[in-house]
Amino acid sequence: MWKKLRFFEKRKKIKRSIKEISFEDVKLKEYFIIDVRSKKEYQEGHLDGAINIPLFSIKKNIEKINKNKKILVYCQSGVRSKRALKALQELGFENVYNLKGGLDNI
Repeated sequence: MWKKLRFFEKRKKIKRSIKEISFEDVKLKEYFIIDVRSKKEYQEGHLDGAINIPLFSIKKNIEKINKNKKILVYCQSGVRSKRALKALQELGFENVYNLKGGLDNI
């Protein structure tokens, strides 16, 4: 039992918060923008300047991500982009923001 408690204590320290920003507050030129939707969804329309890195391939494509800018991730509703944000945080990225409500909220 004690080992389990120590595991959860360590995991709790690693937990990071999800930073969300509304579209009205975003100045797109200040962000490296990642659309985490599928390629088909991206082709149907996306934010200006966004690159497409689907959620399932975030870890394989970290070399494409500009670490010198704040990063904005988005999807259709905000669910996949929250998962992408957490994955990026686990990979060491700190200035990552989720577009609150995704494209549905624009």
